[in-house]
Amino acid sequence: MQLGNRFPLGGPVPTGLPHVVEIAIQAVEEELAALGEDNSGWRWTLTWLEAQPVLELDDGTVIRYNPGEDSATITQPAVTVEDDEDWI
Repeated sequence: MQLGNRFPLGGPVPTGLPHVVEIAIQAVEEELAALGEDNSGWRWTLTWLEAQPVLELDDGTVIRYNPGEDSATITQPAVTVEDDEDWI
């Protein structure tokens, strides 16, 4: 059994993650840094499901490892845009 954990955004990643997952984490963190918003208190949550890592960031971004393809999928949360116009 593998235990999950939490680690800070921009902090060292836990050992044992596939390299492509580490690359995906770095990509998400670089994108967030470019936005310039204060996310200093955000953390990643690492969970192992069926022996595969699943990471979720406090904003809802999820990274899943695909072992058959040795790839990582990044799913970002939906953004809701308020529109003052009425649609007919």
